[in-house]
Amino acid sequence: MTNEFSGVLQPGATIGVLGGGQLGRMLAVAAARLGFHTMIYDPGRNCPAAQVANRHIATPWDDNEALDDFANACDVVTYEFENVPAETTERIAVAVPVCPGTKALAVAQDRLMEKSFVRGLGIATAPFGQVDDEASLRAALADPMTANGAILKTRRLGYDGKGQLRLKAGDDAVAAWAEMAGAPCILEGFVDFELEISVVAARGRNGSFRAFDPAHNIHRDGILRTSIVPAPVSADIAEEAKRIARMIMDGLDYCGVMGVECFVTRDDEVLVNEIAPRVHNSGHWTEAACLISQFEQHIRAIAGLPLGDPARHSDCVMENLIGDDVDRVPTLLEDGNCLVHLYGKAETRPGRKMGHVTWLAPPGRQAG
Repeated sequence: MTNEFSGVLQPGATIGVLGGGQLGRMLAVAAARLGFHTMIYDPGRNCPAAQVANRHIATPWDDNEALDDFANACDVVTYEFENVPAETTERIAVAVPVCPGTKALAVAQDRLMEKSFVRGLGIATAPFGQVDDEASLRAALADPMTANGAILKTRRLGYDGKGQLRLKAGDDAVAAWAEMAGAPCILEGFVDFELEISVVAARGRNGSFRAFDPAHNIHRDGILRTSIVPAPVSADIAEEAKRIARMIMDGLDYCGVMGVECFVTRDDEVLVNEIAPRVHNSGHWTEAACLISQFEQHIRAIAGLPLGDPARHSDCVMENLIGDDVDRVPTLLEDGNCLVHLYGKAETRPGRKMGHVTWLAPPGRQAG
């Protein structure tokens, strides 16, 4: 059962956030600007979001007493990453509204369920097949969909390229399956795409919908490095991507911000790659190039407030600061045309997102 409220949260209300990473941190800052308090639930005692929130509960995800205390202290609860245990959100939802709802979380936590849900809406995706054992992997590798290669992914968990293995027809299924350590998987055939884009969009409690302009995303080693706005696609493709995002969000009766990652093929077809039921890394540019950021848009949506205008006032390039990239910050701060945002992480590690920087330019001129 999901506890629901009607109306609008008033200033001084408390928004709970499950997860204490950088997305939770930026949500807490956006909530404070609108007069809300935030409470973070994350087992990590020095998580980035706790540094800017009103309160932090640092206990395990299965501490039912702490979860009940958290739920009873909040007026609405959201989450900043999609791997929150389902049992956690289900328990909280009995006492307080959880936005986005538990259905969106369940779909996004399982790549096979996610792809099947999107296909069920009549939206195109990469070809895929279910892999539960060595025999089904061998059969999937023999399927014509893998003629150009494929990616074996664990159905659950995994992000920034983790839990993934590139394969091609004829590869050793025994070794590949052993590397997945018996985890249920999905095999996705390669798509001959021109570029990757994403749409970050918001849906309100009343079904209202607003979408930011699509970003062109460039990945390296499975990690998003750069998002460029506007994406080099036609107006028709941009509108199609937004239409797809709305179909997905309507299908989930969604409330909040979602990231929808897509491939644009050489034939100008838009295929959904993944959905993320939360604010999204490829939407960080909105805090610099728009009056209303994705973070404020999410807070507005879950609080029952009107959604803001997602129009951008500038073209931009957003770059993630990963690992030792953070050493460039003093130089970046000398640039008068960029916004630097650090996440408050104490330890720098290879592959770890330490912050981001967004360069601005007037529309029609290249940023960066």
